[in-house]
Amino acid sequence: MREIFSRDEEDSKVIVEVDLNAYAYSNKYGWLLSVFIKFNALDENTEGFEEFLDMKESLIIALEHEERAKYVGSRVIDGWSELYFYADDSKGLDAVVKNILQSANYVYESNVVRDAKWDFHYRHLAPSELELCHIQSEKIIFLLQEEGDNLETPRTVEHYASFTTPTQKNRFINSLDTEGFTFKDEISSEEFEHGVALVKTHAVTSEEVQKVVNELFEVIKKEQGYYEGWSTLLAEDENA
Repeated sequence: MREIFSRDEEDSKVIVEVDLNAYAYSNKYGWLLSVFIKFNALDENTEGFEEFLDMKESLIIALEHEERAKYVGSRVIDGWSELYFYADDSKGLDAVVKNILQSANYVYESNVVRDAKWDFHYRHLAPSELELCHIQSEKIIFLLQEEGDNLETPRTVEHYASFTTPTQKNRFINSLDTEGFTFKDEISSEEFEHGVALVKTHAVTSEEVQKVVNELFEVIKKEQGYYEGWSTLLAEDENA
C-alpha cells in the first residue's frame, strides 16, 4: 500500500511516497537501487507530469519483473525525483534503468549498494509514528471533503489516546492541561485497553489538524502513551 506524506529535512520540504508493506520483503532483497531523475514531481500541473508518472510505472514494472526487485518508495526534493528499489542481486539493474530513462530523454543518475538491513528505508522512507498519525488524518479529511464538508468550520473533534498501564493513563488524565482539550471518557476495549477520549473544538483543515495532533502527541508521549487518531461529524450534522 503506497502512502504519501511530507517532512522537513535540512530546511527543505520533502514529499515521500512509501510502500508501508515493504518490510515484508526485507528478508529477500538486500541490494538498494537508487534512481535520481531530474524532474520536479511536487506539482501535478508541472509540464510532463503525466508522462513522468507513466515512465515511473514502466520502470517499476520492468524492475519488478519476475520478482527481481521491489519498489519501496520515492522522495521529491530540490527538483529531483528519487526512486528506490530493493533487489535480490545487483547485476543488470543499471541496464534496465538505462533502457527506460534514456529512451525517455530524462537526466538521471543511478546507484546500487548493499543494504541487507534496510537502513536507508528505515532512516529516509519509513514514516515515524507521528507521520503515520498525519497519514491517517489525511484519509479522514479526504472522506470529509468527499461529503462536501466545510473543513474551515470549527466543530467538536474527539481525539483518542491509549496507554500500556492504568497508572500511565491516570497520570495523563490528572496532568492534562493542554489548551482547549477536555477529558470526555475512559475507553476500555480490545482496541483501547487503557484508553482515553478527549474533545476539542477546532477546524479540520490539514494545517489545523496537524497542529492539534502535534500538540497532543507530545503530551501523550510524556506518559509513554500512543495517539490513536480522531473522529468527528460533518459540520452541518453537528449544527443541525
